[in-house]
Amino acid sequence: MQPRARTFRLGLLRSLALTGSLLALVASPLLSGPAPAQDGPARNAAVAIAADLASQGGTTKLVLTLSKPVEARAFVMERPDRAVIDLPEVNFQLGPEAGRKRDGVVASFRYGLFAPGRSRIVVDLAGPAVVEGIETATTRAGATLVTIPFRRVERDAFRKASVAGDPNPSAAKAPAPGEAADTRPLIVVDAGHGGIDPGAIAATGVYEKDIVFGFAQALVQRLEATGRYRIAMTRDRDVFVALSERVRIAREAKADLFVSIHADSISSAPQVKGATIYTGSEKATDGESARLAERENKADAAGGSDAGEGASDVADILQELTLRETRGFSAGFAGKLMGQLSPVMEMSTKPHREAGFRVLRSPDVPSVLVELGYLSSKSDLEKLLSEEWRTKVTGAMAKAIDLFFAGRATLSRPTAASPRKAASIAPVSP
Repeated sequence: MQPRARTFRLGLLRSLALTGSLLALVASPLLSGPAPAQDGPARNAAVAIAADLASQGGTTKLVLTLSKPVEARAFVMERPDRAVIDLPEVNFQLGPEAGRKRDGVVASFRYGLFAPGRSRIVVDLAGPAVVEGIETATTRAGATLVTIPFRRVERDAFRKASVAGDPNPSAAKAPAPGEAADTRPLIVVDAGHGGIDPGAIAATGVYEKDIVFGFAQALVQRLEATGRYRIAMTRDRDVFVALSERVRIAREAKADLFVSIHADSISSAPQVKGATIYTGSEKATDGESARLAERENKADAAGGSDAGEGASDVADILQELTLRETRGFSAGFAGKLMGQLSPVMEMSTKPHREAGFRVLRSPDVPSVLVELGYLSSKSDLEKLLSEEWRTKVTGAMAKAIDLFFAGRATLSRPTAASPRKAASIAPVSP
């Protein structure tokens, strides 16, 4: 037996012994009375008590020891080279050194809660490698071993795998009989304001909520016509939806992109015009952006709703890293939007800005807010009411979305229900 394999086997036996004790406690909750309510992982989440690495030749295996079976799926990403393993929610009870030591093709890995009900392991690769078939086995002690092998490959093979996005689709849950898995990217289109909250009001009496809803519907129709995406709307009628609810809809639907549509107004400066694309940030680009975000963030108060912090809270280091990466994707999409919108519509003097919009605070969904123009500008208002203008702009936005998804490996998420019905949860109007 090779020394590395012997070390791995001994570590595994220690893990199994610990697992037996753990399972005994899990199976006998009455020994210590009723279980307390949990603020962290879900009560029925699998518990991970060990994560061991072993290398042989050009393959490195990550073996997770869990309290019960889970479904794992993996994909790889380039620049930097990473492998991502998605799991149902897992309560990681690993030692402080877990993931810090390099072994074979694995430089390091980190883990944690990625989104409600979902956990993720991000593996930093020491070189290009692909994930081969994930294996699951149950020991006599009742523990579950999930083995994830990373095989070193040439750069071209790795690049192809990263573009594919999911080199191991067989690990995903198979659709139920009679159901076809829909793995197209899910885009959530958010028409700003609604119901009791009219948003900005033009001098002619036109409401922002009506203009942006009409535009959002046109964009949805344009995207649906391509057949390349699943589409959901945060509201499909004139109804109030809280800002935190809009974020929740996108996150629970596991959206791949969130696009919020607005049309501002500055009555004191009717000369200001043009479109602006905003991405989320704790610090605003300028005072004007900060004031706009403050106005938009008062939408909940306008609807009689309590504005909580919602999804802005960062639960752990992994969430913080995820937020940072997500904002990078958001900025990348904003750049593509500018490139496509500039030839067909007038842009503001600073077409891409950042500000602390509540609706852009999802840590795991790339999000942008598009201010189509100003209702206080006569020329902007005329364009916003023009069907010809709207057709050109929605076409340009659809092209930007095509470029965005062509340039990154998105996580496919099968769904059995109609996404618009699933995501457009009917809120109760005050």
